[in-house]
Amino acid sequence: MNVKELEELARLMKDYGLSSLEYAQGDTSVKLERGIKEDPAPAAPAAAAAAFPFTAAPAEGLSQQLPQKEGNLVLSPTVGVFYSSPSPEAKPYVSVGDRVKKGDILCVIEAMKLMNEIPAETDGVIAEICVTNGQVIEFGQPLFRIVNG
Repeated sequence: MNVKELEELARLMKDYGLSSLEYAQGDTSVKLERGIKEDPAPAAPAAAAAAFPFTAAPAEGLSQQLPQKEGNLVLSPTVGVFYSSPSPEAKPYVSVGDRVKKGDILCVIEAMKLMNEIPAETDGVIAEICVTNGQVIEFGQPLFRIVNG
């Protein structure tokens, strides 16, 4: 890992108000931490920790900004590009109406040239896909809404 890559990670931390960030690729790993002058938000449990090597605090007030709909939202654990399928010619991992089980892969997010699989956090039915294929997404942005069914 070179200085430019470390600077990019530090910039992402600052831009998105992250207090810590862990990055691993191959046999290289780095953990960055910084103090925040404001009161930090409580740390969120890392639901996709195995699939995604970053840790971060949730966006403050996010639950107040989201529409109150039935079901569980799957939020993006990082900034990146959303892909609904493993390759351009492959069919999407999931579609609206598909039944999923906890751990099923819903999509991939490309972040810093890494493809990170995002798993379902609960069993249920895909009620809504909140983003489009190839869309640049932000940390904490809703990706899917899963309802019990």
